[in-house]
Amino acid sequence: MNYFVKTPWWLKKIYPSYIWDIKTGQKVIYLTFDDGPHETATPFVLDQLKKYDAKASFFCIGKNVAAYPDIYKRILEEGHSTGNHTYNHLNGWKTPDETYLKDVAEAAKHIDSSLFRPPYGRIRSFQARNIPAAIKDTSAKIIMWDILSGDFDNTITKDQCLQNVALNIKQGSIVVFHDSEKAFPLLEFCLPKTLEVFSAKGFRFERLLKFGNNERNGEKR
Repeated sequence: MNYFVKTPWWLKKIYPSYIWDIKTGQKVIYLTFDDGPHETATPFVLDQLKKYDAKASFFCIGKNVAAYPDIYKRILEEGHSTGNHTYNHLNGWKTPDETYLKDVAEAAKHIDSSLFRPPYGRIRSFQARNIPAAIKDTSAKIIMWDILSGDFDNTITKDQCLQNVALNIKQGSIVVFHDSEKAFPLLEFCLPKTLEVFSAKGFRFERLLKFGNNERNGEKR
């Protein structure tokens, strides 16, 4: 399985309008969780975050929100942010533009957010330009990532997954985990360790907020 654990600088340069990390002088990390809500993984994540007074961002699949509305409600009630991850987890490179954007719009009926993350990180330029219209929010931003944990990769060990995160985190990193059944065996080991190690180093874990209107991600008001 081929993927970048640490997003290379040149990829960020090619797509400068996407959010890859947050520029900050503070010791802040942005944990994100894709593909939920899931009946087992998401409550586990929320319980772990609560132990460290940590906030995070959940990029949810619309059909999963429809299936588990109470878990989605808990995400919001506990102070985390959510983002649109399409309704059916579509790969933008393999999906006609009209079909893709309709799917995003369908997810937006369940997920009220200006944050959007394309499944697999794959989205065509036309699709990207039309995300604000699809979710009816002119401030919409496409959120990518700085670090991919690899928790979805069943060819790596638990320690390798942890090292993917621990050896690459810096101030302002956006880190991807998955609150899904496939990722849960690695997530269950890696997330508590990440929270423990970096809390001890003085880092805070913050949610991603709406961009624009002078919102300052990760800064306490």
